[in-house]
Amino acid sequence: MYVSSECCGMHTFCEKTGQFNGPTAENYFEDEELDRFKGRSSDSYSDEEIAEFREVLYTMRLDEVSDWLSSLLIREVNLPDSLKDEAIILLEEQSQ
Repeated sequence: MYVSSECCGMHTFCEKTGQFNGPTAENYFEDEELDRFKGRSSDSYSDEEIAEFREVLYTMRLDEVSDWLSSLLIREVNLPDSLKDEAIILLEEQSQ
């Protein structure tokens, strides 16, 4: 798990760094097409690229979202900034 010196690593979404944190994902997600975004800044995606992430995010079960976000983090693929709030809402819905 990646945890910066600014982050305590105790929360799924770090308010200090704006990054998702989580346990090492054991699940495999068949979204290798997103691996081409490895190392890209979370604020550098085009609308079409954001739509690719959104499609994956909204086609999975709620209980998979946290593992998927962890998987992206492990693979060094940053979630687009414009989807972070949506992902947080999905995580909150899953925890209810």
